[in-house]
Amino acid sequence: MTAIELPSYLEKSAAVSARFEKLKQREVILEVKQLGKQFDSQQGLVTALRDINFKTHRREFVCVIGPSGCGKSTLIRILAGLEAPSSGEVLLDNKPVFEPGPDRGMVFQGYTLFPWLNVKQNVMFGLEMQGYTKATAESEALNWIELVGLERFADAYPHQLSGGMKQRVAIARALANKPRILLMDEPFGALDAQTRSKMQANLIEIWRNIDITVLFITHDLDEAIYLADRILVLKANPGEVEELIEVSVPRPRHSSQVISPEFLATKKRLEELIHPPGPEDDTDDLHMIRMTHVGDDVEIME
Repeated sequence: MTAIELPSYLEKSAAVSARFEKLKQREVILEVKQLGKQFDSQQGLVTALRDINFKTHRREFVCVIGPSGCGKSTLIRILAGLEAPSSGEVLLDNKPVFEPGPDRGMVFQGYTLFPWLNVKQNVMFGLEMQGYTKATAESEALNWIELVGLERFADAYPHQLSGGMKQRVAIARALANKPRILLMDEPFGALDAQTRSKMQANLIEIWRNIDITVLFITHDLDEAIYLADRILVLKANPGEVEELIEVSVPRPRHSSQVISPEFLATKKRLEELIHPPGPEDDTDDLHMIRMTHVGDDVEIME
């Protein structure tokens, strides 16, 4: 596992380097040690994850990416306590993780709100389960609903909300328990491009304003670079750590940075890791049948 080595003209600025030095001095919130996961299948034992090691520091934003089948979702479910590892361990504040707990908030890609509860009641749910009185849970819930900008929709039901609004409610519900770390499994994957961009900006703003560490699964390289301090790259079959990249794009982030040298260099490195160069596809070998004669070739215009 190595950090990205950029050409000299793309090295991290002094400000970015200083930020990483400060980040490394913060306490470790999450530590994953020699984590492995195996499944029984009809074909025999399948290794989904092998020898996963990394640390996440307080207030850090870490994204995890990798090709299909690299075990990203399996990893985050283990971190959440929803699945048990076959080997290794997960430590949160130096305490082993064995099961779900309020110290970890979880946001899934699908809309997991209770359809029979309104926005306020959905956010209150976890608080009431922890023993808060209804009045205290309601007061706390309204604070988090305001944080995600949905105070006008506190009494609305999930079917009355857009996809982006539903995910904001899910984030508020996860944060209401005041977890040490927020785990997010491709939470914006089902959203359209415009809504996704807004949600990314909203998430960054939320992260800036509260004491939370974020571990975010995504398959979108631009999203990972825009959001993350560091990017954990997994390779597939089995899922192993390929590289841990420090994102050299300065904060605060904004949309114009997607064409900056730092952004493009980081994206190029991620593409090399996830889609390593290989033999070019020979489309001439495809057995194509023309279903109708259209009288011209759309690729040759005279």
